[in-house]
Amino acid sequence: MTSDEQEVAAANERFYGAFESLDIHKMESVWASDTEIQCGHPGWRILRGWKPVMESWRRIFENTPAIRFMLSDLAIEVRGDLAWVTLYENLNSSLEGQNVAATVLTTNIFRKGTDGWRMIHHHGSSVAEAAPQDETPTVH
Repeated sequence: MTSDEQEVAAANERFYGAFESLDIHKMESVWASDTEIQCGHPGWRILRGWKPVMESWRRIFENTPAIRFMLSDLAIEVRGDLAWVTLYENLNSSLEGQNVAATVLTTNIFRKGTDGWRMIHHHGSSVAEAAPQDETPTVH
């Protein structure tokens, strides 16, 4: 793994650490604040700009007593000052007293700036279950 890939992996880990902490200040620290960021939560419309994206995290954090992730099938690609991470988020959460488990296919995009790698885009789509890692997909 190259040093850029290691730094992107660390930035991605900070994102999930912030998410699990349910702390808006930690979440704000992983995002680029000097550009138009975007976020697409499963089942939501795309959010563009700092204020709408951070408001979405506030709303999620206020309504989530606990959340834990197990990340799988993670791949990192770096191209200059841009990098993307694709993965499955296997999450367990509590919502209104009910335990919830879900799998979300996710793409996180990071940009390298003077303050290191910062997230500029997060997109998650719900899936029934993660694709098996050892099978070759078929096209029909």
